Amino acid sequence: MIIAAAQFTARPLDVEANVARMAGFVAEAGGRGAALVVFGELAVTGYELDAVAADPDRLTLAPGDPRLAPVRDACRAAGVAAVVNCAGRTAQGPTISSFVYGPDGALLTRYDKVHVTEGERAAGFVAGAQDGRFTLDGTAFGLAICFDAHFPDLAARAAADGCRVLVASSLYGRGPGQAERREIFPALAKDNGLHVLLANHVGAAGPYDACGLSAVWGPEGTPLAEGAEREECLVSAEVSG
Repeated sequence: MIIAAAQFTARPLDVEANVARMAGFVAEAGGRGAALVVFGELAVTGYELDAVAADPDRLTLAPGDPRLAPVRDACRAAGVAAVVNCAGRTAQGPTISSFVYGPDGALLTRYDKVHVTEGERAAGFVAGAQDGRFTLDGTAFGLAICFDAHFPDLAARAAADGCRVLVASSLYGRGPGQAERREIFPALAKDNGLHVLLANHVGAAGPYDACGLSAVWGPEGTPLAEGAEREECLVSAEVSG
């Protein structure tokens, strides 16, 4: 199975433009034979915490939101599943959520970020309480969103539950974030015998200058594929089930 990470520069708060870009990546992933494409943290709106929390009626989404229809349609047309990260809608407040759509465009699962940062909490985002899991072509996947990956027990639970792949929708900037990315993800792969995929932003992303370098690591912690530091790209690698 081929899986892919799509890194691009999201347009701040422009849901329609970002979704159109994501639909294009889904089509490109299908052309490369990928079964799954994963997008970065809050790729649908950009990492614009305060603006999203101030206007949740417009900028938070449910899995069936018609504005996400281009991605669902692209999944059906290409036969590709997609992990779409956005500001989710709940009665308790906005979440940072991954909606996983199958190759038929139907929702496979929703995962709400469990380990929100202090800044995200201060902006009004609330934490999820459930691990994220889905199965695609007989392979079990675990889900993480950025800061989640800093808690090794999340990956350990995924491995214990029979997952073979952990996918992380994330935002890492240059400097300390780039160093964290280099240390954390290979270790998660090696320590848990997992394939690990990181989908990062590139360029301006809220208060960050995102470092790109989306990647896939094998269960030994060795990189199988890595994207550029400053360019939009689709990073793909083959993983075993």
